[in-house]
Amino acid sequence: MKSHLFTKSYILILCANFLFFMGFYLILPILPFFLADAFSASKSDIGSALSCYTLAALLIRPFSGYLMDTFSRKPLYLVAFVVYTVIFSSYILAWCMTVFVVLRMIHGFAFGMVTVGGNTIVIDVMPSDRRGEGLGYYGIANNMAMSVGPMAGLFLHEYHSYTFIFMCSCVVSLSGLVCASFVHTKSRPTVSRPPLSLDRFILTKGIAAGISLLLLSMPYGITTTYIALYSKELGIAVSAGLFFTLMAIGIASSRIFSGKLVDKGYLTQVIKVSMLMTIVVFAMLGLCQYLSAISMTLTTAIYLISALLMGIAFGILFPAYNTLFVNLAPNNQRATAVSTYLTSWDIGIGSGLLWGGWASDKLGFGAAYYIGAMLSVISFILFCKIVTPHYQRDKVR
Repeated sequence: MKSHLFTKSYILILCANFLFFMGFYLILPILPFFLADAFSASKSDIGSALSCYTLAALLIRPFSGYLMDTFSRKPLYLVAFVVYTVIFSSYILAWCMTVFVVLRMIHGFAFGMVTVGGNTIVIDVMPSDRRGEGLGYYGIANNMAMSVGPMAGLFLHEYHSYTFIFMCSCVVSLSGLVCASFVHTKSRPTVSRPPLSLDRFILTKGIAAGISLLLLSMPYGITTTYIALYSKELGIAVSAGLFFTLMAIGIASSRIFSGKLVDKGYLTQVIKVSMLMTIVVFAMLGLCQYLSAISMTLTTAIYLISALLMGIAFGILFPAYNTLFVNLAPNNQRATAVSTYLTSWDIGIGSGLLWGGWASDKLGFGAAYYIGAMLSVISFILFCKIVTPHYQRDKVR
């Protein structure tokens, strides 16, 4: 018989995750407007101010993984959630750009801690035999917030002040904090670690898997950032918003069935299939640049099909890779495993933004996506030749 997945604590952590990301995405699209209106910030200043959030989250994650593996997870998670919630209202008090950047970095630190804590606690409260399925549903909560939050934020921006929007995000996040506070987790004894051990901060057994994931996330970062510019360059009539809508549909739908396959023991097979799909998708997007001069109808069709396929591919990949990292770690390194997984992804996204912008400027978007397809091929070979044998040999569950 299957273990019961939808317990009270699991449902509460799903709600907390949705509301956490809802608060994040609610203000995300209006922050550039806020900085321009409040501080007369230039585009480069806006980019620098907003990017420090990601940098802060990236810096804190290895340390948050160590802390949550060493001490009780829930109190640390809730403290970070409180800081995350309070900062939304603190943006109102920023009287200069420097203060905003400081607040944004503190917000990024809290974000990094909460995401590691949430991804670890949800694993703690779900049955191990339904971990892939449970992580899939947990990820859908992110996707729902990503779909609804930016639209809601832009809608509020048309009719309300920045103060009102920041307070809305604060209230939404506070609701998530309340849900998180009622999640029941088992008490864990504190553990001691060697003072200068690398595995305090990084799951060393997951380094090869992290490199493979990093290579996949680089072209993904190009897509999420530059796809609107690419579609405009191609002359595609449909909105770039439709690309993200189809992508979100693909992610949500694939997570429902892929998690069940992971729980049945097909983890590495599922990841390999998703990797092959990413190779095809990025090659399709690269092909669009060359087809646009021949047939705009065909180009548009390939563009939209690639959005759906990309969503399916990465919807399969996210929970499967998360499960792979957790399965490589003993219970007292579970948060470190989650932190390594998220850190690998973030480094890839950031690297993709840097070289993707350069490659698209010098070589064109089509060439950048072909490079992305080649990176996916390298990732696939690395996964088949190194990661899979290592996983089969060293997994602990």
